[in-house]
Amino acid sequence: MRTALLQSSGRPGSVAENLKVLDDAAGRAAAAGAGLLTAPEMFLTGYAIGDDIARLAEPADGDSADAIAEIAARHGVAVAYGYPERDGESVYNSAQLIDASGTRRANYRKTHLFGCFERDHFTPGDRQLVQTELNGLTVGLLICYDVEFPENVRAHALAGTDLLLVPTAQMHPFQFVAESMIPVRAFENQMYVAYVNRVGREEEFEFVGLSTLAGPDGVARARAGRTEQLVLGDADPAFLAASREDNPYLRDRRPDLYGSLV
Repeated sequence: MRTALLQSSGRPGSVAENLKVLDDAAGRAAAAGAGLLTAPEMFLTGYAIGDDIARLAEPADGDSADAIAEIAARHGVAVAYGYPERDGESVYNSAQLIDASGTRRANYRKTHLFGCFERDHFTPGDRQLVQTELNGLTVGLLICYDVEFPENVRAHALAGTDLLLVPTAQMHPFQFVAESMIPVRAFENQMYVAYVNRVGREEEFEFVGLSTLAGPDGVARARAGRTEQLVLGDADPAFLAASREDNPYLRDRRPDLYGSLV
């Protein structure tokens, strides 16, 4: 499945403008043959927007989800995006996947919040594993800091995730995550990992770009630079199956020795 990574911070604070950016990117992705477009963490509203996070937060089935479903169906491309999700009095840092028919397929709430900013504005999610089937692949969702915990990615590997989508807001000086950690996560867990970042400065944060689609051989199939870009790469089920056959990591595990980890 050709996968498009939208590296952009959109227009922080403006849901309407970010929907326009997403619409344009979906059109370009579809024209390039992509079956899936993934946008960064908190793309719908912007990341460093302070108390506007709570003001702009919406339910998973809110007006913006309907608008994105229309975009996905009109262009014939699935869309995954980050947004602040309101559920009662709680606000979650969430990511949602809507398929090419406009159907909501998966919604994930970030479980590992990074720093005081996120802990001040969000409630942590409590469901580690969220998956759905898309175009013959088992697709999973994590958000940014979540992927830096190897247990999260290994849980996806053991549950059969083929393509792990990771909308992110990765900031300076942690660019080594995109450059080194993501390809290693893909290799050690035998999956594709799409790590899709914001770019540029927002308030005190400087986002580093470097969005990456890494394959199960640890090689980046696509990698953006440090500007707004739409990059594309392929998640190939046949290559993934061959790689899993050759790589013994998951077969050679010794779970009986790992009890002390938990």
